[in-house]
Formats: sequence, C-alpha cells, structure tokens
Amino acid sequence: MEYGRLRPADHGGSARIDDGPPRSSRNINNKKIILLSLSLLAVVLIVASAVAAVAVRSRAHSNGPGPGPGPGFGFQLRGRPTKAISRACSKTRFQTLCLHSLAEFPGSAFASEKDLVHISFNVTLQHFSKALYSSASISYAAMPPRVRAAYDDCLELLDDSVDALSRSLHSVSLSGAVPSRDDDVLTWLSAALTNQDTCAEGFSDVAGGPVKDHMAGNLKDLSELVSNCLAIFSSAGPGDDFAGVPIQNRRRRLMAMRDDNLPRWLNRRDRRLLSLPLSAIQADIVVSKDGNGTVKTIAEAIKKVPDYASRRFIIYVTAGRYEEDNLKVGRKKTNVMFIGDGKGKTVIAGGKNYMENLTTFHTASFAASGSGFIAKDMTFENYAGPEKHQAVALRVGADHAVVYRCNIIGYQDTLYVHSNRQFFRECDVYGTVDFIFGNAAVVFQNSSLYARKPMEQQKNTITAQNRKDPNQNTGISIHNCRILATQDLESSKGKYATYLGRPWKLYARTVYMLSYMGDHIHPRGWLEWNTSSFALDTLYYGEYMNSGPGAAVGQRVNWPGYRVITSTVEASTFTVGQFISGSSWLPSTGVAFVAGLSD
Repeated sequence: MEYGRLRPADHGGSARIDDGPPRSSRNINNKKIILLSLSLLAVVLIVASAVAAVAVRSRAHSNGPGPGPGPGFGFQLRGRPTKAISRACSKTRFQTLCLHSLAEFPGSAFASEKDLVHISFNVTLQHFSKALYSSASISYAAMPPRVRAAYDDCLELLDDSVDALSRSLHSVSLSGAVPSRDDDVLTWLSAALTNQDTCAEGFSDVAGGPVKDHMAGNLKDLSELVSNCLAIFSSAGPGDDFAGVPIQNRRRRLMAMRDDNLPRWLNRRDRRLLSLPLSAIQADIVVSKDGNGTVKTIAEAIKKVPDYASRRFIIYVTAGRYEEDNLKVGRKKTNVMFIGDGKGKTVIAGGKNYMENLTTFHTASFAASGSGFIAKDMTFENYAGPEKHQAVALRVGADHAVVYRCNIIGYQDTLYVHSNRQFFRECDVYGTVDFIFGNAAVVFQNSSLYARKPMEQQKNTITAQNRKDPNQNTGISIHNCRILATQDLESSKGKYATYLGRPWKLYARTVYMLSYMGDHIHPRGWLEWNTSSFALDTLYYGEYMNSGPGAAVGQRVNWPGYRVITSTVEASTFTVGQFISGSSWLPSTGVAFVAGLSD
C-alpha cells in the first residue's frame, strides 16, 4: 500500500517469551522494571487516597450502607446502575463499558454525577497502571526488531499516560472551577487517548506472536475508558458549539489577555530568552563538536538535565551537523530549551525510517515529550528520502511546547505533532506525504510549509490529522502562513498534485486561516484517505479568508465535514488565544504571536 500510513506486517519471526536478551540488556531491563514498580506504587497510593475520599463523600450523600467490594477489571455489571451512573454514561461513546466500570467502583452506588467524574478517572488510572506493570514484566522477551520497537513505544506511552491520568485526577480533585485547569485536564486526557492509539497502531503493523497477544490483552478497553472519561468530564456546562467543534468548548472560558496581547504562558525570564540575542543568553550546557563546550554531544547534554526542573534549563548547541541515535528529551526533562546558531547552521539530523523495521514513532531524528520544551534557531532533518516512506525529523509530544525560527526537513511524515499543546512560529517545514501529522492541539503562525517533489505516482498531502474522538481538544490550525512549493516541485508541479490534507482518523480536524496558497494546491483542496469515504461525514476541515492562486474555493470538495468558514467567531475558535489557551502560557516564552485572528 504505497500511500497508507501502515505497511504490511513484519514476518521476520515471532517473539519468544521464555528467551532473554544478553546480560547487559537484562540489567538495564531490571532497572526499568524496578523504576516502573516504584512509580506504580506511588500511583496506587494516590488512587487509594482518592478512592477513600470519593467513598467518604459518597456515603455522606446517602443513608444507606457503605460501598461494596473493590473493583474488578472484568467489568461485570452487578445489579441495576443508579440514575446518576445511567445519566453520566448516556453521554459516552462506550456506554456498556461505562455502566460496568463505574458500577464496580467502591462508593459508586451512592455517588453524585460530580463524584462520578472522579470515579471514572480512578477506574481508568487503575486499569492503565495494571497494564503498565503487566507490560513491563515481559521486557526480557526476545522480539524481532519491529516488535521490539512497537513494545518499547507502548511502554513509554503507557508510562506517559499514567502520568497524564494522575495529573488529571489530582486536578479534578481540587475544589473550585478554574478554566485553565479544565483545559489542562482535557489536554492530558486527549494525550492519554492519543498515546494508546499510537501504541495499538504500532502493534497492528507486526506479525502475531506471544508479545503481541500479551500486549493486546493489556491494552484492552484502555482507549474506551479514556474516551468515557473525556465525555463525562466534557459534557458539563451550558452553551452550543459549531458542528465539528468539540464538546470540551462548553467548559472553556475565554482566557484573559495581557495588555500586550500576549498569553500568560511562561515566566518573565522565559519571555526574554526568546527575544534576546544569543550573546546575551547564558547557557547551562554548551554542546560543541570541537570540544570547546561543556560536552561534545547532544546526548550527553540531555543526560545532564535535571529531572522535573522548575526553572528553564538552557542547552546551546553550536553550529555543526549532529547525527546521534535516540535523541529524546523525555517526560521527566521539563522546561528544557535548545538554542542553536540558526537555521541551517545548527543541524540535528538522522536517517531512521520505516524500512529499517522501525515504527514511525521510533524514526524521529529528535523527540521531545518533557513539558515546557522550547527549540529556537535550529534545523531538524531526516534525510532518509521519499523511497524510505515514514521518516520523522522532529516528534513533539511535550505540553506547552514552542518551536521558534526552526527548519524541519524531511519527506514523508516530516513533523510528528504527536500530542498536547504546541506552537510553531516562523518555522519552515518541508515534506511530501502527510508531512505534518499527529494529534496535538497545535497552531502554526507566520511559517512556510513547503511541498517537495515526491516519488513517482505519489501525491503530496500537507497534513494528516488523527483526532479519533469528538471530545478531544486537538487539531491543526495553520494561521497566517505561506503554503509553497520547493523549486524541484515547482518545475514539475503539473505532474504531482498537492493537497491541504487527508483524514487519518475519524474526527480529523485541520483549518487554514488567512494564509497564502501557491498554485501547486489542487483545486479540490483535500484528499480522501486511500480514495475511500472514510471520515468524510465526521471530519472538520475549514478554510477562512486565504489568498493566492491555490486558495480559490469554487472547486473544493463537497464533503459534509468540509466548510468555508465565514464567521469570525467560528474562525477565532482556532486561534492561539482559544485553541491552545495561549493566553495562559505563551507570553513567558518571549515568542511574538497573535492571540486572535489579527493584530
């Protein structure tokens, strides 16, 4: 399947649970399991305290007996659900699972609908914790390369999801309605759901075997449980939305703007960092290949970053081309800022690709999942070439991430905007097939998106958004950008069609607003997923007041989910100030941006 995201399964052999890797790998895996076990113990304690709080509060609402036995993960409904449970579950997409899972939880028989929000989070967190523990227990298994890649992805993503759910539970347990807290919870739940989708997709592309079967059992019901959490949490609050705009906007209030029209994202020091010249910035670590810095490699620099740093930790990467394996700013490495000497001068490059028996998630030349990640004045590149198919240059799953004045260069799947809230400003992104893809809530501003010459018989698609649930607060917003063709495509653009996007998942959502579009854009604008009718009724694709020869909408697709946006109110939904709540975190980065549709 030349044009699909997934490739044929790897038939290189099945995993063997009883065989282990060499001793050095076993030692590393032992450490992994110990660390995972300790983190899971902490989660269990958090959940236990939350369970007790919910049970006590629920008993206070009733004159009846106390709660019954603890939950079992078989989710078998015992007795008739209460009216509160029935009402809460009526809002979900997986109602039978919702009824069973809530009814099994201690205190649910006497819980109000408000209590059921906490209970749904608790049930889901417990199930994820159990899945993570069970998954970590087979790290010794011998696995073919693609199976190992999929397994490692899942272990990382499950761990990230447990963290996201723990933070969500803590946030909803706090008293009082706080708009920014609501938005945080929606973001973290959306990310947890995206994580499970990514995990499952990695295994859908490998041959069957004991590891795949074991993981399938661990992953059972996880996505559905998170979806139900999203629906129950999102449904509260008055207000109508535009079709295609998620239920979560019913909860969101407009964020207060600063006098300078900047959102309150980061602190004053961080705002200055992105506006200051490089000579005025004092880095914590200097990476220099010639030995004149603190370290010679980026990997060494990342190791020196403290876990969960509350202040900004700055890594300056001097000019040069850096090709290193497994460059990743993990979840625990928070508030890290990478600064280079400029586009094309400081280059982080790699050539990992799908054809090397890797998952797409695994191919990134550079990846970041620690919240508060910032990159400035750098180039991220994957040089694998179009014939190698999926090959990611930059993957970002960090919440409150900013990428400023950077080049992101590749072919298929260049930029993986995986999850959480992200902002790209004054960046140049190059690619062919689905070259901006993922399920973050992301806004691109004042950036240039360049379509390149693809392989023979291929079409270019700029975006492939994979929102799979109507309550996820995710999507791709392209605002005040330039949609251009590289010189090699310009000379043969009549041979290769370029489209604005195609729907990777059922509720895909992408908008282009106030942007210039070159004449390489096909008059239809948008492309079906593998020429099928998939998602055409449920997607949300919008265009608002774009310009240029490729922006004419007269011959655009007539899908039910496509719209020419005429309302400024509807268009404003996808601006920085509303779509990624930029008014609460971006100002402190120092990145100039427009909070609304225009200055």
